[in-house]
Amino acid sequence: MTIQPKRLPMLAALFLYAWCCGLAAQPLRGTAISAPLDAAPIDLPTAIRLALAQPGVRAAAHEVAASDAVLEQAGSYPNPTLEYLREGQRAGTRTTTIVLNQPIELGGKRRARVALAEGSAGLARSELAARRQEVRAHVIAAFYGLQVAGERHGVAQSLLDLARRSVDVAARRVAAGKISPIDETRARLAAADAASAVNGAKGELALARARLGGLIGQPGEAIVLAPSSIEQLPDARPRATLLADDTAAVRRARGQLAAQLAQAEVERAARIPDVTVSVGSQRDDEVGRRQAVVGLSVPLPLFNRNAGNLSAALIRADKARDELAAAQAMAAADLAGAGARYETARAEASLLRQDVLPQAASAYDRTLTGFEFGKFSMLDVLDAQRTLFQARTRYLDALLGAWRAWADIERLAGATTEQTGTTGQEQTP
Repeated sequence: MTIQPKRLPMLAALFLYAWCCGLAAQPLRGTAISAPLDAAPIDLPTAIRLALAQPGVRAAAHEVAASDAVLEQAGSYPNPTLEYLREGQRAGTRTTTIVLNQPIELGGKRRARVALAEGSAGLARSELAARRQEVRAHVIAAFYGLQVAGERHGVAQSLLDLARRSVDVAARRVAAGKISPIDETRARLAAADAASAVNGAKGELALARARLGGLIGQPGEAIVLAPSSIEQLPDARPRATLLADDTAAVRRARGQLAAQLAQAEVERAARIPDVTVSVGSQRDDEVGRRQAVVGLSVPLPLFNRNAGNLSAALIRADKARDELAAAQAMAAADLAGAGARYETARAEASLLRQDVLPQAASAYDRTLTGFEFGKFSMLDVLDAQRTLFQARTRYLDALLGAWRAWADIERLAGATTEQTGTTGQEQTP
């Protein structure tokens, strides 16, 4: 069968129309980002578990272990002292004394010391929990950031393919004398812009790989993401529920207040002097017998009553109390902001997916059909094409903004346990 030369532009336009219709109708799918074939796919729970095993989190866990050791030491009693005293050097006239001295703590010093160690241990655990939440939130943002970067690269590549086919169609129509050569020039400029967009998307993809790789301790180029959907945005819990559980910053401030109050009790107990009980034996060679020695030593608090240290501890407790109130106010504001950003981005993504993207695809289809029959110019086709891909890019931006806001919510009031396998789709805060 011989195809007439004048029908070539129409057939090329029909092929371009069918290809673009399939592209516009194709939904977003989470794809496994290309990497070495022997690399195991990584899902979000795996990425969180790998990030929590990195040295930064382990360092905070060491501090918890050290605080537990300090707590064990805090309950110890003071050691006794053995004292040996000899008076005189000549046998028969010298006196030898052996005394065992035992300090006895008064005023609840041991109890206050244990309470302080418990407060410090609790503060270390709060710091560890906050560190884990922070790392978990960073991983969530980086994981979905890499997925969005992969989708953007795919969209940019599709735009480049479409622009190149538009150049071919324009060139054939110019050769057939149907359109002006300036339209072919416009198509080639659009193709050059699309190629530049592909290079930019490739750079963003490399940065996203490096960001996630740094968090999980793996080379970015070796990361393969397991297939998942970035469009399934979870429902957010009400802000009042999140605040009722205390955010990480509030828990940290509460732990600091408990530690400062315990320190004040330690300084208050230090105002009461300790006594030392002495029990021993004394031998007088001149008398030729041994005598029991019993003593009691009591410091006289005439010049030092530890008033300065107690005053400083009470002032620091007031400071910690104010910092707790500030942390609560800041947590409420941060959660409100993160929640508003999440709901806004989620609503925008829903609007784009349900209304804007279908309308942009339909407008492009109609423009391409009109171009086929000579009703529209190549400039109209390029504008419709650019509008379609701008809408698709904006949709990806909305999804990324929603996941970043979700990560902020997780950082502020997310899981505090060892739930490394919890994801946004599996648990709704």
